[in-house]
Amino acid sequence: MSLVRRDDDDGEGGLATASVFGPETSPDHFDRDDPLSLVDVYEQSEGGVVQVKTTAVVETPDVFGFPQQEQQGGLGSGFVINKSGHIVTNRHVVQGADEVEVSFSNGEEMDARIVGDDPSTDIALLKVEADSRALRPLSLGNSDTLRVGDEVVAIGNPLGYERTMTAGIVSALGRVIEAPNQFLIDEVIQTDAPINRGNSGGPLLNAAGRVVGVNTQIETAGGSGSIGIGFAVPINTVEDVVAQLIEDGHAEHAYLGVQTQEIDDDSAQLFSLPVKRGLLISRVLEDTPAERAGLRGGTEQFLVDGTTWIIGGDIIVEADGTELRTAEQLLELIEEKDPGAKMTLRIYRDGEPQTVEVELGRRPDTPQG
Repeated sequence: MSLVRRDDDDGEGGLATASVFGPETSPDHFDRDDPLSLVDVYEQSEGGVVQVKTTAVVETPDVFGFPQQEQQGGLGSGFVINKSGHIVTNRHVVQGADEVEVSFSNGEEMDARIVGDDPSTDIALLKVEADSRALRPLSLGNSDTLRVGDEVVAIGNPLGYERTMTAGIVSALGRVIEAPNQFLIDEVIQTDAPINRGNSGGPLLNAAGRVVGVNTQIETAGGSGSIGIGFAVPINTVEDVVAQLIEDGHAEHAYLGVQTQEIDDDSAQLFSLPVKRGLLISRVLEDTPAERAGLRGGTEQFLVDGTTWIIGGDIIVEADGTELRTAEQLLELIEEKDPGAKMTLRIYRDGEPQTVEVELGRRPDTPQG
């Protein structure tokens, strides 16, 4: 997808320009001689972080099994991105809400409306009607420049404790997590900065106090709290989604429509495959770009050491000239394109190399099949 930056001078919405967000490049580690200390990062940023409260009326059975209406509340975090009053949060924070309210660091509370959301990235965009002089947008960094080991901080409202800051490092990059609609979010940032329920939708900030991610999920190992494994959607992905939400109220993602399995030396030898690396198409979903391009799925099923392999389909070895070893590589290349864009695949079919051009489609709301 293409990133669209929109001028905010007219006050009518859109992503703020670089003059509002600050420079596009910044240090992504804490230099101890740098005047921007952890204290400075917090004091610079906490005014732009909000608490998001939601209420929803749901129908539940009473003690006799008769339906009754009950009001339920939710809690999360978010942050201001421009002077027009746009606020980024997670979709799962506001999903199903009848009312959304945000509170600022000065104690002011405001009603917010949902501009749009994207279930494929778990991002939602809110808007408040506020005097632009009262808003403190956070500057956005460049998540592509992050390195494992860079120090980061999370600011949010864990368990209702407003504007709590926790510190940690970037533990890993390029993680893949499941979105609320069961599609995968790629290039996710893993951090050990403690994140708990209520942090969702809040910012992950770099050394310069610029947002590099949106805190979204944690791994709990069967518990309910932080164990030092948290995940944030990279801000470069969020910027793209937000631009579409402002423009259209929804975001679109390119889509191919295949299920694949990764080939390695063992599987290549076991099934006498013509290549040792690539993606074996186990299934081509119906009425998808892959089906229209004539790609073929597997025809024979084998169980090997507890893993089901579906053999006989096409093997994708390259996409737009990039050699493929993992499904995540293919996902990332597709994510970089818009629906309707062309993608050239180099495949093996019946042991012979071929080139197939596919016109990518629009990702459905939920996985097919």
